[in-house]
Amino acid sequence: MGRGSSNSFIPLLKFLLSSSLLLISATWGVQARKANTQPHFHTLHFTSLLPASVCTPSPAAGSIKRQSTLQVVHRHGPCSQDNPTAAPPLSQILADDQSRVESIQARLNPTSNTDQLKPNKNNFIDRKANLPAQSGSSLSTGNYVVSVGLGTPKKSLSLVFDTGSDLTWTQCQPCVRSCYQQRDPIFNPSSSTSYSNVSCTSSQCAQLSSATGNDPGCSSTTCVYGIQYGDQSFSVGFLSKDTLTLSATDVFPNFVFGCGQNNQGLFGKTAGLLGLGRDPLSIVSQTAPKYGKYFSYCLPSTSSSTGHLTLGKGGASTNVKFTPFASSQGTSFYFIDIIKISVGGQDLPISQTVFGNAGTIIDSGTVITRLPPDAYSALSTAFQQQMKKYPSAPAYSILDTCYDFGNYTTITIPTVSFTFGGNVKVELEAAGTLVAVSSTQACLAFAGNADDTDVGIFGNVQQKKFEVVYDVAGGKLGFGTRGCN
Repeated sequence: MGRGSSNSFIPLLKFLLSSSLLLISATWGVQARKANTQPHFHTLHFTSLLPASVCTPSPAAGSIKRQSTLQVVHRHGPCSQDNPTAAPPLSQILADDQSRVESIQARLNPTSNTDQLKPNKNNFIDRKANLPAQSGSSLSTGNYVVSVGLGTPKKSLSLVFDTGSDLTWTQCQPCVRSCYQQRDPIFNPSSSTSYSNVSCTSSQCAQLSSATGNDPGCSSTTCVYGIQYGDQSFSVGFLSKDTLTLSATDVFPNFVFGCGQNNQGLFGKTAGLLGLGRDPLSIVSQTAPKYGKYFSYCLPSTSSSTGHLTLGKGGASTNVKFTPFASSQGTSFYFIDIIKISVGGQDLPISQTVFGNAGTIIDSGTVITRLPPDAYSALSTAFQQQMKKYPSAPAYSILDTCYDFGNYTTITIPTVSFTFGGNVKVELEAAGTLVAVSSTQACLAFAGNADDTDVGIFGNVQQKKFEVVYDVAGGKLGFGTRGCN
């Protein structure tokens, strides 16, 4: 009986095995097709693109235990201690963004006439600089704020952090000429036992030319700095030293900074700016003995959430992909090489020379990514081809590829991916692809430069949800896809 049963069971076994293999093959085929198509699209609720009115700290914000980690907030969002009702309209933010971009491009293009961006180098303090702030405009230095301590005893100051700037500065009493309104008490040097001025003959004073783009001035024996931004806002004051405190164990005596006595422009009630460029006067260089010129940040994924800025390698993510920095062209900006752009998994037909004409920098202060004209045209065209099911909407400010999602709760958009030098591919999040311009409309979050000779800029909207790692000493930039969770 056993032998007869075995013989009759073999055909059945073969049938079952064959059927199973067919089922597995079919299932694998479906999964493979899904794997080949689904990752190239984002499906999301349109409302996820809209700003919220209630602060929701990121889950990791309270549990991050790294050396010198500072909380980052959007200065126009509900997590900021400023009044969120004072946030300017998006059209104004984009106009300020364009001013910043033009300022950066003027600094990098030697054929540009940048004299209008340079403050008067004589009598900085004694008379008003001929630099009127534009009415109603906010500073185009960036949107993200951290708090640091300055002086002995330390005083907390909220500063905009900016990878496109080098000199850290804050407003200082007695505000010899002018100070704008800020949330924190204005720093008083006379109340700090560790404060000192920097002399006109010091090496730090000589370094102001590269850190600010302007030659230093001199008041008596004290070095005087002057720095101006794209919207004509500016700060002028004494170059100084004092103790910088980032945490209880991260304290830096004799930190060189600008003590502003003549400051104009609407700075969103922040006390000044934290410069994260790579000039010798930047915080990156001044803290190099401890942090090794290494820092990272996660920008808030929305204006109503929080992020972090970390100096040093401690606890950095392990899933970071690094691309080498490109030639800095003699500046302190962080240049990177774009190799190609993909939309919905399809590479765009863009010649490599298009990206190489002027190069590209990554910048925490620029909002919308700027691309060479031909590259942006190819991106916009490919995006529109895969968005035909949605009605188009009129252009908004600098954004010209827009859609009306008023009749849709859930939308599906093609992914946009950048491949950088070293074959590092970064797939942008949905929030890095579309920006909401109203309660029903959104636009592709990119803009084209006016000319091929204008530098490209990888902006902060496209950096959302990535841990962005700057290994300045190692000459490379990293993107961590899960570092902000």
